[in-house]
Amino acid sequence: MALSRAAFDPCKRLPETRCSRYLVSLNHNFISNQRSGPGWHGLVFERTIRVGASVVGEHGDGQPQPAAIEGPLSSAVQFAAELYKFSRPHTMLGTALSVVSISLLALAGAEPWRAAITALLQALSSALLMNIAIVGINQLYDIEIDKVNKPYLPLASGTLTPAQGVAIVALSAGLAVWIGAASGSPALMATLLISLGLGVLYSVELPFMRWKRSPLLAAGCILAVRAIIVQLGFYTHMRAAIDTAASASATAAPALPAVASSGATAAGATAALSGTLNSLLALRPCVWFVVVFMLFFSIVIAFFKDLPDVVGDRRAGVRTLPVRLGENNVFLICVGMLTAAYAWAMAASLALPSSIAAKAVLFVGHGFMAALLLGRARAVDTRSKADLTAYYMFVWKLFYAEYLLIPMFG
Repeated sequence: MALSRAAFDPCKRLPETRCSRYLVSLNHNFISNQRSGPGWHGLVFERTIRVGASVVGEHGDGQPQPAAIEGPLSSAVQFAAELYKFSRPHTMLGTALSVVSISLLALAGAEPWRAAITALLQALSSALLMNIAIVGINQLYDIEIDKVNKPYLPLASGTLTPAQGVAIVALSAGLAVWIGAASGSPALMATLLISLGLGVLYSVELPFMRWKRSPLLAAGCILAVRAIIVQLGFYTHMRAAIDTAASASATAAPALPAVASSGATAAGATAALSGTLNSLLALRPCVWFVVVFMLFFSIVIAFFKDLPDVVGDRRAGVRTLPVRLGENNVFLICVGMLTAAYAWAMAASLALPSSIAAKAVLFVGHGFMAALLLGRARAVDTRSKADLTAYYMFVWKLFYAEYLLIPMFG
């Protein structure tokens, strides 16, 4: 509840000291006033009125301003905003799209939708939580570097403390593992644990770790997760869930009283493992194409992500590929690799899908993205951090777009 501008009008006709007294006489909690220019037109008023736990403010010639809320609600909103930045939203979107896309590829006209939806929710929730844990570990060990390269991140800016970061990482990883264990899916559990292990090896400053210092090991971590583990893990998780549900439906017997036993539990675990192995052995050619294509894309992202961070990495002694070869050379390598990957995808789109419509959409879609990639690259100044950052985020958009096309290969 801000007061109207009329409350300030009489004050403008008074000397500055009497103006303050006038506002106080109105029982307003007058904070300060200052001149930003000659005459009363340059006088800037600032005041707040406390109403319960809220603080309502006005400044600048008495115009009402949005209220600043204090108390638990304000703290919760601010923490949620910092958690959003801490989660690195562009990686969260990539994870969500990859899980959904690969799961749809695995469906391939399957009937048991209840099992499919359950498997998708298990995979999506646990993958997003594990994503927060992995990017959080990286931020915890890169605070000093991020103060130069990414000062807007919560730990680098100080809006979150390292202790809060550790708590977020531990809670996220714990919940992800719990969901994986509760699902009873060996494929999902293995995907989560291997991803977490590689995230630790990539970021943690311990002997034989901190693989991000090595361009080859850093690229290996990222491509192993994005290109191999995610594709095969979530595809196998979905196929095993569908096959198990279909098998159970086909051999359904009259309902018997449910009796928990270790034998039944062991039989369920054995069936889940068997379903996982069968799904791996029965991978279709389209799945292998997706794995190899995303392998190229993941290598490019692994190299590209270090391009905007050359200054901070060089100061910290982190000899990434751009530090060693130079920004321009690595930029050209990345663009060339992605162009080759799109050309190969255009060829594969003519062979893999059975539908003529799918062939056409995939061919035109990959050609269009290749054109966008090359057209945008011409305008990039590799000496500009802003240009490299913008192009890197554009590559992530292409990465997202690919997951929109992947289900059509099935």
